[in-house]
Amino acid sequence: MTDDMRARREAFYGRIDASHCTPLWEVLHGLITPTPSTPCQPCHWPWAAMWPYLRDAGNLISAEEAERRVLVLENPGLRGRSRITHSLYAGLQLILPGEVAPPHRHSQSAMRFVLQGKGAYTAVDGRRIAMEEGDFVITPSWAFHDHGNPSDEPMVWLDGLDVPIVELFDAQFMEKGEAAPSGQGGDGADNLAAFGATMKPVGFEPASRTSPLCWYPYARSREALLAFARSQAPHPCWGHKLQYVNPVTGGWPMPTMGTFLQYLPAGFDGAAYRSTDATVYAVREGSGTCRIGGRELRFGQRDVFVCPSWMPYTLHADADTVLFSFSDRPAQQSLDIWREQAG
Repeated sequence: MTDDMRARREAFYGRIDASHCTPLWEVLHGLITPTPSTPCQPCHWPWAAMWPYLRDAGNLISAEEAERRVLVLENPGLRGRSRITHSLYAGLQLILPGEVAPPHRHSQSAMRFVLQGKGAYTAVDGRRIAMEEGDFVITPSWAFHDHGNPSDEPMVWLDGLDVPIVELFDAQFMEKGEAAPSGQGGDGADNLAAFGATMKPVGFEPASRTSPLCWYPYARSREALLAFARSQAPHPCWGHKLQYVNPVTGGWPMPTMGTFLQYLPAGFDGAAYRSTDATVYAVREGSGTCRIGGRELRFGQRDVFVCPSWMPYTLHADADTVLFSFSDRPAQQSLDIWREQAG
């Protein structure tokens, strides 16, 4: 290209810039890449490091002052943006004995996976659910919810929300509640009775795409997982893996986030796997290693780690291991953009 042509192009770019235009041919290769390009990095948050931070946070600010006492898990490639992947938020929430976190609701969907403690509760539209370690609990979009801890021990859970997805569509709303709403009433037991046995009440019609079963107790999920593991050989990449489901539709529990539970028997040495849904893992039982991006993330109970989009990784178990995970797979599948590669 001649100097004259280069100058003419630059002058043209300057003229169209004033009208808020840019030439596609100058940005196309960075805009539409041959494979996923993400600033997200593999990262590991060991419980041994996070628990002292959470205890310090408990001494510095009350649940009422903070509204939600949470340490946000920020991806190293996305610092300052309050997200663990491009599309997901994650944090560790602490609630101390005797505390109550005030009610609010928001357009973002939320999930909880209990890492430590027993006896604290979350209340969703007035339905109070007592939680234990390993339980998976859903807070649907625009449902009032509050948390309390009448037990004598602290409780910590992993929060997962679709904050960046809702932000992408400029659909963020939030409303604070003055007191816990009366809502549907009842508790987790009646919710489980109605929807927890792969059945539903006659005449029930879902009001949204979110599962009407908002509490998935770990004891039941673990039993199902181990029964599944006894029935067949492990998958070469992910061992034995089940996805949580909406019992009414058979689909995902939430329209934007998918949740999974998997079992790796002691000595499991997985083959490489990658997918377009960046995945957040929480270790419920056991220990092992995730090898990804030239790194070895050695994990143990209650640790959290993240595997970015389309980055091959392998899982290795030192002992019998149970992993909970969540990702944006339902959102990607609904848009026909999800892809995976195993082995």
